[in-house]
Amino acid sequence: MRSRQTAVLALSGVLALSACSPAAPAAPPPPMHPAPGANSAGDPYFPEDGNGGYDALDYHVDVSYDPPSGRLDGDTTVSAKATQDLSRFGFDLRGLDVAGVEIDGKPAKYSREKNKLIVTPAEPLRSGSTFRTRVRYSGVPAKTPHDGGSENGWARSEDGGAYLVGEPHSASFWYPVNETPRDKATFTLTAHVPTGWTVLSNGREQGTSAKDGKTTTTWADPNPVASYLTTIAIDKFTVQRSTLPDGTPVVSGYAPGAEARQATGDRLPEVISFLESKFGKYPQSAAGGIYLDEDIHFSLETQTRPTYAKWAEILTMVHENAHQWFGDSVSLNSWADICLNECLASYAQWLWGEREGQNLDDRYRAAVEITKGSTDFWGQKLVDMGPEHLFQGAYDKGILAVHALRRELGEAAFDKVLHEWVGQHRNGNATWADFEKLVSHVAGRDLSGFLNDWFHGTKLPSDADLYPGPLRP
Repeated sequence: MRSRQTAVLALSGVLALSACSPAAPAAPPPPMHPAPGANSAGDPYFPEDGNGGYDALDYHVDVSYDPPSGRLDGDTTVSAKATQDLSRFGFDLRGLDVAGVEIDGKPAKYSREKNKLIVTPAEPLRSGSTFRTRVRYSGVPAKTPHDGGSENGWARSEDGGAYLVGEPHSASFWYPVNETPRDKATFTLTAHVPTGWTVLSNGREQGTSAKDGKTTTTWADPNPVASYLTTIAIDKFTVQRSTLPDGTPVVSGYAPGAEARQATGDRLPEVISFLESKFGKYPQSAAGGIYLDEDIHFSLETQTRPTYAKWAEILTMVHENAHQWFGDSVSLNSWADICLNECLASYAQWLWGEREGQNLDDRYRAAVEITKGSTDFWGQKLVDMGPEHLFQGAYDKGILAVHALRRELGEAAFDKVLHEWVGQHRNGNATWADFEKLVSHVAGRDLSGFLNDWFHGTKLPSDADLYPGPLRP
């Protein structure tokens, strides 16, 4: 046993020795080996998206918008951490003209390569260091070409307002970004618009002020956001504010012409409460909706505040808010795993129907009978379907697959999978392989055959997998 007195004497000796001995010289930092960051995040479906060499931590986007001309003036600061010694790195940025770039207050060189902004710091950045890149830019983002499909990009409404929805691309139409869901970051928007116009975005309102004919509004989401889920909407909105029972702020805006949809929007607390009963506590910092009077062909689960097309109704609200768990809080790592988002959010619509008295087993059997002879329907893979088929299958075959999985697992295990999936990966990224591993773990048996049949297969599943448990006719 070491006594207290011995310990004191020993410590005294150490202190005395330290006082008499010269301090050791600080070790020199290791030599740097700077190299350019990769010009891709590595997703094979979209090999030109994203960048390497750094981890984005936070975006502070500051924009001014002029409705008559559609001009945007931007001043964005990206905080990031270098993951290698960097000689240069890139952001995704489409169309807009760049006026200047600074890194930690020092001017940096920059150039444009297709949809990339390439930044060269005055001195290389050391791996592990954090740095802030400020980019000033301007232009008319509505004129930037987009690929169509689910990439709506920046669009103008008839009255001069603007809105933004797009998957997988949207953020790069209006600010410099590492445009990949693999690199989520916190997000703040400060927007300046003429008095009479309103700006809606992600997260919580931080304040609004008016001066010299301009209104300035700041929004901030403290949870990390995948870039395609960030948004801005500018219009003469009718805005409604309330809170969920736990105090979570709810802000919804209705564009001119969309005011009649307030009755649907008012049901949001009911929808969230129902989804919480199925998936666990609401995982976002705020809630609400952006209701457009636009006939776009999709609505989007923009984080905390989904953006709705003019045709959206209660089932759309259920779907987009289910995404706040599946896709927003737990984000995919590769676009090949889009079923993690869309299959589960689509099944939430069936769960809502069950709440209203629908017999889902009967509905399932009827859907199987109708589609049995359709090679187009059953030939669609739900996982790794190829970029040209990215959004095919998940909304119809995907619903049947999830219902069959529910019956294969049983109620208790299915409920556990949904809750644990969100609990394990909240505010992060996950893969389809992670999901399959969880399913088999919760089931207590290897379900790879069932999962391959339904999610990787291109034909009608085997009879045993098509009609598990009580589904057998």
